[in-house]
Amino acid sequence: MTDPRSPEIGSWRVLADVAERSQRYLNDIGERRVAPSRDALAGLGAFDVPLQEGSISAEQIVEELDRIGSPATMAIAGPRFFGFVNSSALPAALAANWLSTAWEQHGGFFVSAPGSTTLEQIALRWTIELLGLPPAAKGAFVTGTTLAHVAALAAARDSVLARAGWNVETNGLFGAPAITVIAGAEAHATLFKALGIVGLGRGRVVKVPVDSQGRMRADAVPVIAGPTIVCVQAGNVNTGAFDPFEDIIRLVRRSDAPAWVHVDGAFGLWARVAPARASLAHGIELADSWATDAHKWLNAPYDCGIVIVRDGDALRKAMAINADYLPSEQANPSDYTPEVSRRPRGVDAWAALRTLGRSGVADLVERSCRLAQRFALAFSDAGFSVLNDVVLNQVLVSFGDAERTRQVVSAIQQDGTCWCGATVWQGRTAMRVSVISWATTGADVDRSIAAILRLARG
Repeated sequence: MTDPRSPEIGSWRVLADVAERSQRYLNDIGERRVAPSRDALAGLGAFDVPLQEGSISAEQIVEELDRIGSPATMAIAGPRFFGFVNSSALPAALAANWLSTAWEQHGGFFVSAPGSTTLEQIALRWTIELLGLPPAAKGAFVTGTTLAHVAALAAARDSVLARAGWNVETNGLFGAPAITVIAGAEAHATLFKALGIVGLGRGRVVKVPVDSQGRMRADAVPVIAGPTIVCVQAGNVNTGAFDPFEDIIRLVRRSDAPAWVHVDGAFGLWARVAPARASLAHGIELADSWATDAHKWLNAPYDCGIVIVRDGDALRKAMAINADYLPSEQANPSDYTPEVSRRPRGVDAWAALRTLGRSGVADLVERSCRLAQRFALAFSDAGFSVLNDVVLNQVLVSFGDAERTRQVVSAIQQDGTCWCGATVWQGRTAMRVSVISWATTGADVDRSIAAILRLARG
């Protein structure tokens, strides 16, 4: 049996090899196909072998992973991936991710990760300040907006029921007063997933009609009565549009009912940092909780979401864990997240914020929006229908009927110059372009436009 401490499998020399291979991968990513080739995808079958009897060296493992796996990746880290609102990691944030991973810290507790926990607390404070949210708010870094929804909605659930005289922690939801959940008809699917997880149901949501851009209509919000959670949206996933936060929140606050307003701001929340876009999110600071992603517009590595709650005690009560052997004398990240065993992903966000600064984040948001408008103008000038008002970083374009549009999207994905996805929005099939990467330049957009128009006209 191989000694696990032997140089064969225990040498850290492999990290230099990984660094060299990773740098080569990223240096070449701007010129390679965005989508992997059919041959590269077929090559993944080489991974599917029986588990061998003996050990294999770390160097061999990395060589195999790079040789077979690297060609079969989607070039999300590159400058021309415009699908799913996915960004590429900033160099400093990726490097911090590697070093933080090498530290191998248990990120649930201060005592087991003092440095990482401190960096997470600083990054959270910077984020709250940058987004103009209540300074006393608390939060934590989670895997993404989905889990941020889970944490915030659990706090909301417990809070509105406590105000109605029901203790969820003690009694659960059996026999509890009903909670009305209100959301726009175009709320994101992850919100409904989170509502299901916290026991509020995916199918019980009162869906408010939206306008021509997918914004919740404030005049259609029902009367608030009894325990209520109202979910609003900063950045419609198709159009980039924003709900009228101030109008909706004013309606909620007029009621004496125990109510809570939660914001899905996965990417749109970051409009707050760009002076030319901040008005889109006016009034969002009046809400009770916010969910967003650092791995979107902040360009931190996956996975890095953020939950922020005005009433930090409500979040802590919903998330905290107690046991005799667990440390409780400090503020622990595990007291504010669903996870106990967790990597300190906030270190990645700290590095992204530290490298960009306030003006850098603002410029990144504004530049992405300008490039999205560049796409939209080119499509319109070419005679194709842009379906949305391009107020942020999202562009919807139709190339004719549904069948023709899907054909063009498929051709673009196979071509490899760039990658865009298909969607159906308000009955229209469209190609969706999402611009959110620090690596995307005007030249990348022009190169992508040329390829898209060539295929759309073909």
